[in-house]
Amino acid sequence: MRTIRGQPYSNLSMRILIVEDDPTLADGLMRSLYQSGYALDVAANGEMAHNMLKDADYDLAILDLGLPKMDGLEVLRRLRQRGGKTPVLILTARDAIESRVQGLDLGADDYLTKPFNLVELEARIRALLRRGKMGSNALLACGKLSFDAVGKRALIDGNVVELSARELGVLEVLMLRQSKVVNKEQIMGALYNWDDDIGDNAIEVYIHRLRKKIEASGAHIRTIRGLGYLLEHE
Repeated sequence: MRTIRGQPYSNLSMRILIVEDDPTLADGLMRSLYQSGYALDVAANGEMAHNMLKDADYDLAILDLGLPKMDGLEVLRRLRQRGGKTPVLILTARDAIESRVQGLDLGADDYLTKPFNLVELEARIRALLRRGKMGSNALLACGKLSFDAVGKRALIDGNVVELSARELGVLEVLMLRQSKVVNKEQIMGALYNWDDDIGDNAIEVYIHRLRKKIEASGAHIRTIRGLGYLLEHE
C-alpha cells in the first residue's frame, strides 16, 4: 500500500483509494490527484483493496476491474454486501456495455473507460464527492441548526440566520465534518476562492461571530487547542 497526503488547502482532505495494478498509471493518478489536494492510498490488487475498504473510511474509491487476486467486480460486490457506502468510480479498459451494466448494477456510482481524459476524470471525482457529502438530502442538521447546502442558507428552527458569505463558508465546512475536528487550513480551503489572503486571525473572527449567531440553536463550536474546531450539539 502506498499513501500520499494532499496539499492542505484543497478539498478538505478528502481521502481517495486508487485500486490499480498498473504501477505507471497508479503513479500518474497519484501525482495528478495530489496536486488537486486529495489524500490518497493505492491498492495494487483486489484482495488488498477489499481489506482496505473494510478497515478504513474513504470518501471515494477509483476501482479497476482487471485486478490480480480478486476481480474488481468482486471487490465491489463485497463492499455493497456488507453495507459499505463508499462511492465507487470504475476506471477500466472493459468497454463492453455488459460490463458497464454489471458494474452499475452491483453498486458502482460511475463508470469511465480507458483511455480517459484526466480533466473529465477529475470532474467526475468532484461530482461524486459532492454527492457523497450531501447524500440524498442537502439539508445538514446539528440540533436546531440546519444548513441548506443548495440554497446556501443557515436556519434555526426554520428561521434564516443572517450570515455573511464567508461565515456561511466556514459553517458549511463545520457542518460537513460535524463531530470531527476541522483545522484552520481546511477552513481556509473553503474560502480559497476569495481574492484576498485569509489568515489565522480572520478565521478566529469568523468562528467568534458564528458562535454568537448560532448560540440559540444548541449547536456549539468548540476550540480544540492546537488542532482546530469541533461543531457539536450541546
